[in-house]
Amino acid sequence: MAEGGGGARRRAPALLEAARARYESLHISDDVFGESGPDSGGNPFYSTSAASHSSSAASSDDERERPGPPPPPPPGAPDAQEAEEDEAGAGWSATLRDRPPPRFEDTGGPTRKMPPSASAMDFFQLFVPDNVLKNMVVQTNMYAKKFQERFGSDGAWAEVTLTEMKAFLGYMISTSISHCESVLSIWSGGFYSNRSLALVMSQARFEKILKYFHVVAFRSSQTTHGLYKVQPFLDSLQNGFDSAFRPSQTQVLHEPLIDEDPVFIATCTERELRKRKKRKFSLWVRQCSSTGFIIQMFMAQRVEELLANSGPSSLLVLAAQIYVHLKEGGGPDGLDALKNKPQLHSMVARSLCRNAAGKNYIIFTGPSITSLTLFEELEKQEIYCCGLLSPRKSDCTGLPPSMLSNPATPPARGQHRIKMKGNMSLICWYNKGPFRFLTNAYSPVQQGVIIKRKTGEIPCPLAVEAFAAHLSYICKYDDKYSKYFISHKPNKTWQQVFWFAISIAINNAYILYKMSDAYHVKRYSRAQFGESLVRELLGLEEASPAH
Repeated sequence: MAEGGGGARRRAPALLEAARARYESLHISDDVFGESGPDSGGNPFYSTSAASHSSSAASSDDERERPGPPPPPPPGAPDAQEAEEDEAGAGWSATLRDRPPPRFEDTGGPTRKMPPSASAMDFFQLFVPDNVLKNMVVQTNMYAKKFQERFGSDGAWAEVTLTEMKAFLGYMISTSISHCESVLSIWSGGFYSNRSLALVMSQARFEKILKYFHVVAFRSSQTTHGLYKVQPFLDSLQNGFDSAFRPSQTQVLHEPLIDEDPVFIATCTERELRKRKKRKFSLWVRQCSSTGFIIQMFMAQRVEELLANSGPSSLLVLAAQIYVHLKEGGGPDGLDALKNKPQLHSMVARSLCRNAAGKNYIIFTGPSITSLTLFEELEKQEIYCCGLLSPRKSDCTGLPPSMLSNPATPPARGQHRIKMKGNMSLICWYNKGPFRFLTNAYSPVQQGVIIKRKTGEIPCPLAVEAFAAHLSYICKYDDKYSKYFISHKPNKTWQQVFWFAISIAINNAYILYKMSDAYHVKRYSRAQFGESLVRELLGLEEASPAH
């Protein structure tokens, strides 16, 4: 019996791959990090990983909603037949029709062929070239000069050079490898000390550069937002992402995992946790689901600007379509108060998809973004969607109520109900509870399958299989790339955004490295890639002649 169970477990991944191969849009690449890890081919809806918190949270919400006996209808409420007629009048029908998938002829991947000799620095400088670093040198020196004119001369200061600026970045990036929050530990002589790195620059010199470091030294008269000090860098990053990579047809719109290192948190005392500098922004991204490459960014300064959405002046589009929402505290305009507001998340989705019109992309979304109004609006722009729907978290305006309520007797696992309106399908699929999906990207009559190691195959509509496969890959990616964020935590919000953007640039650089001929020369893991980049920035390794 044990041998038979082992054979079934071995066959499960092969069955999943066979199921995925049935349609062209579902091509999930190998793990871009080249490291061993748990299989991501299973059903992500019950994942216990931190990266899939949104999906599992949606499932638990719906499971908590699962009722016992249905409550008696209130007086005057329409009966089932009247409700069915109302839904039919709104265009929803149980009569299903096949529809072809959105046609996609573009070829995704890197736009530039890098030579086999290309180094980690070469890939990083696709996004952060020398001209950007030289501007940081100029702006830092300008800020230091004005600061000393106002507050008194600093005899220990000397103007920073390009070589020193690269070393400064290298020291900061090293914290993403060591996972030590204090970059000064390099010179400490303790566990996180690194003598070879410490010899490149003295601690005193590093602290001086850190004190005066700026990307934009002064506010211009036209600047109206609080992150003007980092905007030019994000603009440059946008251009680098756009010119270096073409995404696949399938993409994911979500909040990536950017929480603190769980190992570090587990070892902290309560006093240390209270003293830690908290992250002051939240993030949504549009991400290529085949590689994990983060495509574009959107940023807005204030919550009131987001909600007003009254014109171009109320929103600021920046670089790589990462949407950053500044936390204004716990007040009525703070992140906590707006976390579940559908209008905020719909506005974020529109902004993230602003440059995707006319390309027949398929966008996967979580419950907070999924809505009929948004999907119909994006469909007019030839952007197609497949989203997990939650009656508690999603904007359910225009959806048939009969599909949002749970029956008194739960159906068997794998059963589903579907209603269709135009190209839009609303799916209610049962596994350990009801899961609802809204999609205009997949035909409602085509079938798929979810493979689970313990229970085997679970039949499902094709949209459910596609959602599970793509989201599980992004969950696996998040689990890995979140380990390589720069650990330095400054107080100033613009610096937090800057170092986080640098972390994203390095991860994207590694994805391009994995897809290039250079990977087959040294086969760096993500950690080794980061270490090589640090040593090149510090001048401890010679850069390749790739440029």
